[in-house]
Amino acid sequence: MKILGIDPGLRMTGYGLIEYRPLQPTQPHLLDGGVIRLKTNTSLADRLTELAAELNALLDESPPDICAVEQLYAHYKHPRTAILMGHARGVILQTAATRGIRIAEFAANRIKQSVTGHGHAPKAQMQRAVQVLFKLAEPPSPPDVADALAIAICCGQSLVGRRITHH
Repeated sequence: MKILGIDPGLRMTGYGLIEYRPLQPTQPHLLDGGVIRLKTNTSLADRLTELAAELNALLDESPPDICAVEQLYAHYKHPRTAILMGHARGVILQTAATRGIRIAEFAANRIKQSVTGHGHAPKAQMQRAVQVLFKLAEPPSPPDVADALAIAICCGQSLVGRRITHH
């Protein structure tokens, strides 16, 4: 089963593709990870169109069984950020749904808990946890990649019903 985790952004959208194999049902295998960098000197509509095109190209290259995203949340000090992220998230959900890809959504603290064992882990801790889990030479960078992989890992854990974290 292939799971694509996506960390939405209007400048940079992180993605991480993992796979669970039948002989190792609780151990995720890293297939791909990176970022979609959007042009920041364009309108919101143009960036969303660019995001949809880049995401479609990514899905053409390696179609997942499930697309996992973080649930939208709003911090009372930064409501505009949540609204803007909602636009990117909407494009992601719509693109996956149009292709018939199953969508899973998870709360930010659940994602952090699933990877680090702590629901309020900082970005650096998330990067280190993902690095250890996949035995990478360095933490995934930028942090958007680690966040996307963490979303995919959280989804996988919810499906296999077992914790697979490494601290």
